[in-house]
Amino acid sequence: MKTACILLIGNEILSGRTQDQNAPYLAARLGELGVKVMEMRVIRDDEAIIVEAVNSARATHDYVFTTGGIGPTHDDITTPSIAKAFGVAYALNPAALKLLVDRYGEAKLNDARRRMAHTPEGATLIENSISAAPGFQMANVYVMAGVPEIMRVMFESIAESFAGAAPVASVTVRCDLPEGAIAAELGTLQGRFLDVEIGSYPFYSETGAGCDLVLRSTDPNRIAQAADQVRDLVRDLGGNPSSKNGAP
Repeated sequence: MKTACILLIGNEILSGRTQDQNAPYLAARLGELGVKVMEMRVIRDDEAIIVEAVNSARATHDYVFTTGGIGPTHDDITTPSIAKAFGVAYALNPAALKLLVDRYGEAKLNDARRRMAHTPEGATLIENSISAAPGFQMANVYVMAGVPEIMRVMFESIAESFAGAAPVASVTVRCDLPEGAIAAELGTLQGRFLDVEIGSYPFYSETGAGCDLVLRSTDPNRIAQAADQVRDLVRDLGGNPSSKNGAP
């Protein structure tokens, strides 16, 4: 299975002013396309940090996706930072410039908007059907906007290029027992299904403590077998397994 790292770039996320919506969307869509997200990082608008994070991630994972920092303001430094990470020039991209001229016209293409027509030398553009200012690809690094609506259309414009691998299926078994009551037996069960990822996520409700047992795998048969055994395990321990919406 191909692997990916998501880098969320922006001081506004770290300060708490902005709640990120991009990582959940990307992780879910990549899973559907058979790409497993192995790592997510939130990093500052800082050139040295961006360069280090990008170079580390692209050497470790098949794909790297960045969001944020490609707009028109002074603190949007992702694009020149990516250029530095790859050791290439940060320059005006004629194809990107044409997209912006066609959208805004020469008269309205001020210096700030012109900044969004710059890319690392050799970049391949990623389409932005909302505001025209493109993202770009350098090798296995895909650089996209931080605005969720724009990031999504950018990603969907390239999504087909990641298709082909088996999608990652997910089954959730809701358990009305606390984690401590099932931990040992669940660990043993995981050992019998090494090809199925089993995670336990606790919750608290008016009826007491419980946990959602989430199973993920690219093999539908194995995930079904494992889910059946998880349900049997919960029953054997005196609990009542159900789907997350309450159905048996």
